[in-house]
Amino acid sequence: MIDLGIVKSEEVELLINDIMRIYGYDFSNYNRASLTRRINRLCSIDSFSSFAVLRYRINNDKNYLQRFIEEIMVNVTEMFRDPLFYKTLRTEILPKLASYPFIRIWVAGCSTGEEPISLAILLKEANLYDKSLIYATDINSSVLEKASSGIVATRNMRQYAENYIASSGVEDFSKYYRVFYEKVQFDRSLLERIIFSTHNLISDASFNEFQLILCRNVLIYFNKSLQDRVFTLFDQSLQTSGYLCLGSKENIRFSVIEKRFKQVGRDKIWQKL
Repeated sequence: MIDLGIVKSEEVELLINDIMRIYGYDFSNYNRASLTRRINRLCSIDSFSSFAVLRYRINNDKNYLQRFIEEIMVNVTEMFRDPLFYKTLRTEILPKLASYPFIRIWVAGCSTGEEPISLAILLKEANLYDKSLIYATDINSSVLEKASSGIVATRNMRQYAENYIASSGVEDFSKYYRVFYEKVQFDRSLLERIIFSTHNLISDASFNEFQLILCRNVLIYFNKSLQDRVFTLFDQSLQTSGYLCLGSKENIRFSVIEKRFKQVGRDKIWQKL
């Protein structure tokens, strides 16, 4: 086993500068401890004998950069994660959005697509799906390809079904998918109103005006400077009276946008004033 401390903190800085200079990806404001830990994990998985070998590979093989991003960006998600949050969306937020002639929703950092599909189910059950559009974005094109397929592993379905029931789901959850051996294919109708696209929260601009933005369990990997940059992006992208939803460990308190939002209930949902 390779020493997990093979890449030192000063070498991480060199790698960050290389990636920004060559490819334009800016990791400079990422949490250093988390970034260093994941880079060392990548070195172990891919059997790099030294930092120099890793640096050469990244600098000279743009295809490997995608591998690097996939490993650094943590893709952990599940359907109806934090069921009480989805229950609040179902019972308090969607009824308020129902008055809009058209509903635009942004799921930022959508990973492998479980969250936008969960939203699609909520919208279906609220009879709002046909007048809604969900923009599901991620920096990682590989996970977006998987997300757009609507395919998940069968082993996850028991947990997903339990989450759905706990979120006050009103149907038999199995009506939304078909099982093929070790994989599950969600109904293609759930994907018709979802647009999957690459978007870099760090460097890309606002691209629409939304009534609802979800970015859950992404910002915990950013430091305060980068969080403020992303919060500003969300503020620019959110319509007045629209809603911003964050993960259970994320907060806009002490951020640059705090005074322009009010918290809705006890869930990590804020409304723009």
